[in-house]
Amino acid sequence: MTKRYVSLPDEAEAGMREFIDEVDERLSSDEDTCAVVKHVLIDLSGDREAYERWQAGKDVSPAERVRLQSYDPCNTTLESEYYAEKDEERFRQSKHLQWLWRQFDSLPIADNVEFALRFRRMLADHLFEECGENCRFFKNISFTYGHNITIGDNTVVHDDVHLDDRGRLTIGDRVSISDGVHVYSHDHDVVDQTEVRNYHTIVEDDVRLTYDSMVRAGNRVGENAIVGARGVVQHDIPAHHIAVGMPAKSVKIKPGWESVATPIEEGGVNRQEQRHLEYDLPDDFEAFDEFGRDLEPPR
Repeated sequence: MTKRYVSLPDEAEAGMREFIDEVDERLSSDEDTCAVVKHVLIDLSGDREAYERWQAGKDVSPAERVRLQSYDPCNTTLESEYYAEKDEERFRQSKHLQWLWRQFDSLPIADNVEFALRFRRMLADHLFEECGENCRFFKNISFTYGHNITIGDNTVVHDDVHLDDRGRLTIGDRVSISDGVHVYSHDHDVVDQTEVRNYHTIVEDDVRLTYDSMVRAGNRVGENAIVGARGVVQHDIPAHHIAVGMPAKSVKIKPGWESVATPIEEGGVNRQEQRHLEYDLPDDFEAFDEFGRDLEPPR
């Protein structure tokens, strides 16, 4: 093992634990989540004095007012808020938590690895549908909603990863997701890009998704498989296979697993449609094409 054990000074450790436990308790209570997020961000940003001055009716500049208002997630919008098929009730809660996660990552304190890993792990318990033990989430991870994500034990998600849960996303135990990886659970029609199809995307136990790779919606990466750097998964990757390229193709079986793995030549089956997730829109939903295009093919 190439890792070292690292610890904080006792005083810093105590302060960190007290703060994370306090936020965890508040998020678990009946307190309004929007208010919790607002005040946590105000204090972490060191903006309490300016906020109290504004609340007292004293003059603040337009820029200050926008900054202070934006600590409150109820005064913000996220891209996923505009998606027609989202679950409004679930999103109302996950939006606030996602805002806290994103804004925390924009603060200098998010570079304190020991503190930041534990803070995000605590948030994951509240944001995700399910999150296992001892997971580690590094900086600048983004989600669509968060509440359609299930993650197992001891999984590591590194910097600048996008976990799209517009459909449903299941990630197993001991998965390693390297920097810059994108895992999708929705896709667009090739003719009308406003037509969205959602899927269940699955990354099984002990998988490694290496640097800048992508898993397209509705695919399964099998147990103990590896997707090589910048590989693009467009079909199922069998367990114990090593897949590389664009599109990713199985090139090797992990040594020692040959007797139980699917033969190389039998890999590459696309089962996306088996994982298609239907959704209904309200009867009074007003559909529109934001691009205003004529999609009729030429005659």
